[in-house]
Amino acid sequence: MPNYLETVEDAAAIIAGAQRIMVVGCSGGGKSTLSQKLASRFGLRYISMDREIFWLPGWQARPREEQRKRIAAIITEERWLMDGSNPSSFDMRLPRSHIVLWVRMPRWLCLWGAVSRAIKGYGKARPEMAEGCPERIDVDFLRYIWNFERRHTPIFEQNFALYGADVPVFQLKSRKQFSRLLDLLVIGD
Repeated sequence: MPNYLETVEDAAAIIAGAQRIMVVGCSGGGKSTLSQKLASRFGLRYISMDREIFWLPGWQARPREEQRKRIAAIITEERWLMDGSNPSSFDMRLPRSHIVLWVRMPRWLCLWGAVSRAIKGYGKARPEMAEGCPERIDVDFLRYIWNFERRHTPIFEQNFALYGADVPVFQLKSRKQFSRLLDLLVIGD
């Protein structure tokens, strides 16, 4: 059974002393924005899994073995915040994490976030994305977002229980919770 935290205040208290944080959730929900703010506020190394682990230029996936080698090297460090949802590395990341922040915004909000981000930055790579991977949006990506909660929730919960039963997990399910967390941690918008 995952170790879910009940309140934003409980999560903020743990985050304030955490050395290693995982942030997971659906694309477009705000996980990279949250991750960058937390990493900056607490002086943690920000690791965008899209940029540093998964993608090579031209949207080419890095080989799985190389991905795991990179993750293995990063998790030995004492202070980091890892922004990325791929559960295939939860077995490595969870045991080293002090807390998991699971950004679970409604899918309409994730769709809106992804579409507006694509429109604003179309053809340019975001800072948290690998070079040579310009912003884009297609039907497959929209379908991935639409089905994310249904497909990933059981996998996430299973992995939390298997590899991080003692690691607290806080679910952010609204912008109000998001703002409250940032306020408690004294992070401006």
